[in-house]
Amino acid sequence: MSFNWRWDFTWEILPRLLGATLNTLIAAGAGYAIALVLGLVLALAQRTGWRPITVAVREFVEFIRSTPLVLQIFFVFYVGPQFGIRLSPWTSGMIAIGLHYSAYLSEVYRAGIDAVPRGQWEACRALNMSTRDTYFRIIIPQALPPSIAGMGNYLVGIFKDTPMLSVIGVAELMHTANAIGSESYRFLEPFTLVGLIYLAISLPTAGLIRLFEGWVRRKLGM
Repeated sequence: MSFNWRWDFTWEILPRLLGATLNTLIAAGAGYAIALVLGLVLALAQRTGWRPITVAVREFVEFIRSTPLVLQIFFVFYVGPQFGIRLSPWTSGMIAIGLHYSAYLSEVYRAGIDAVPRGQWEACRALNMSTRDTYFRIIIPQALPPSIAGMGNYLVGIFKDTPMLSVIGVAELMHTANAIGSESYRFLEPFTLVGLIYLAISLPTAGLIRLFEGWVRRKLGM
C-alpha cells in the first residue's frame, strides 16, 4: 500500500485502540449525563422570579460558553487542589466536560421551553397547578421533542471533544494513539485508525438521533 502502510502493525495496535475507545465512550457518556441534568437545572434557574439568581446563572452560562473547554479542564484539575478539591484526571475531565456542555444544553432547554404555547402556561395557572407540576408534567414533556436535535448534536460534540482530556493524562483514544506513535515512531496507522473510529461512532449516532427524533414526534403526533 502507498504511504508505507503496515498491516501487521495495524492489527497489533487495534486492540489497544479499541480499549481506549471504551474509555472515550465512558468519558463522553458520563460527561453528557452530567450536562443533561445540570443543563436543565441552569435553564430552570434562569426562569425563577428571583432576579439575583436569574442574573447570576445567566452570567455563569455566558462565562462557561465564552471560555475554552481545555481551560476549564485545566482549572478543575490543577486549580481545584488549591481549594482543597483533589480529583483524579478521569473525574476532573468528566466534570469539566459536563459543566462545559451543560451551559450549551441549558440554552437548548430554554429554547424548547420558550417554544411551548403560552396557552399551556395559562391553563396550568387556571388549574392552580404548582410550579413543579407545571414544569415536569406539562411544559418539559412538550419542550423536549423539539430539543432532541440540539441535544443530539451536543452528544456527538462531546464525543469529539474527549481528546482534550489527554492534556491531563486521561488515556482516551487520542492520548493512546499519540502514545503508540511516540513508542513506535509510526503515526500514520494509529491516527488513521482513530479518525476511522470517530467516524464509525459519530455518523451512526447522528443517524440514530434523527430516527429517535422522528419516532418521538410521531408518538406525540407532532
